Amino acid sequence: MAGSDDGVYAISVAASMVSMEIQNLRVYERRGLLTPDRTAGGTRLYSDDDVVRLERIRDLLADGLNLVGIARVLELEDEVEELRARLGEGSDPPSA
Repeated sequence: MAGSDDGVYAISVAASMVSMEIQNLRVYERRGLLTPDRTAGGTRLYSDDDVVRLERIRDLLADGLNLVGIARVLELEDEVEELRARLGEGSDPPSA
């Protein structure tokens, strides 16, 4: 069964899902904003998580951020998510 991080969508489908041009998705990948899966032949496959990230990129662009700013925002959001996951793992609440 495919998970939300398994690449299943071709670039044309992912671009259509988020109302972006295919070339923009390639630029975002080159800039390190996302990393879609690749087939053995090199075809990009976008996951549901990638589509959510593309929607976030689209929203940040609409808010006026440039790609450098978006990269920093995404980096910080990823860091917060990772810290939250760590806090939730194996940490028992202090006893009273």
